[in-house]
Amino acid sequence: MKTQTQIPTASQASDAHARPAVAELANALPPHVWFCVSAVFHYLGPAFAVLLFDQVGVLGMAWLRIATAALVFAPLTRPWRVFAGPDRARRLLLLAFGACLAVMNCSFYLALDRLPISLVAAIEFVGTIAVALVGLRSRRNVAALAVAVIGTLLLIDVKWSSDPVGLFWAFLNGALFVGYIVIGHRVAQAGIGIAGLGTAMVIAFLIVLPIGFREALPAFSSPQLLIAAIGVGVCSSVIPYICDQLAMARLPRASFALMLSLLPLTATLIGVIVLRQVPGVSGCLGIALVIAGVAFHKPAANA
Repeated sequence: MKTQTQIPTASQASDAHARPAVAELANALPPHVWFCVSAVFHYLGPAFAVLLFDQVGVLGMAWLRIATAALVFAPLTRPWRVFAGPDRARRLLLLAFGACLAVMNCSFYLALDRLPISLVAAIEFVGTIAVALVGLRSRRNVAALAVAVIGTLLLIDVKWSSDPVGLFWAFLNGALFVGYIVIGHRVAQAGIGIAGLGTAMVIAFLIVLPIGFREALPAFSSPQLLIAAIGVGVCSSVIPYICDQLAMARLPRASFALMLSLLPLTATLIGVIVLRQVPGVSGCLGIALVIAGVAFHKPAANA
């Protein structure tokens, strides 16, 4: 009895050729390059999002950001297939990742609505210090972290806000950002990086659907506003999250966490370009120290 040979469809053949090409491109560039791209877009999108808060609301903008990312990822990663796998532990990991992304994005925008972007960025970095310390195994890396922290403190000219609600959202976002690093690193190391990210983003979309959809409705009656919101979503959640996964797959978690000290730096530079907020002498010195700390850091040998 002859067995039928299954001939792959055109789409399957295309996928088979596309995956090695994407993997080859991802591995051709050092992981630090992917991280730097992520660091730029991490605050570029939110800087423009702040300008849209008056028109679509804070949670409406968060919903549009997550919805845009989910719509971009869904046809590319086919999250229904990833989530339907037999591995229960993987499903729980993706559920946790999606919940983290949903609440983190909402609290991030709620903080930005009340506090300067540089202060929110600084609080975000504070939580990552603990993650970096856990994996540091040399005096050189501890010194690199210390230099980066000093630079960050100079950069933001640490001060407490009089807005306790804004600080609550900022610290919640910072705590969830640590969760994003830890869980995201596990997803990347599990070999489901971009596919897992796409699945988690769809889960995040389902979580925020009843929260922000109503505030986002004005965007659907204004094509220009909708295009602007989609642009913010791509810049905020698609480009940086993909680059994070590409970097996490090849960087130890502690190294990735240390490099996050670049975030206050990029927040300040974007503030100069987009919001016309020029740092003083201490800010410039802080930028130099952050760059020096990251450059002085030496990744683990198994990176």
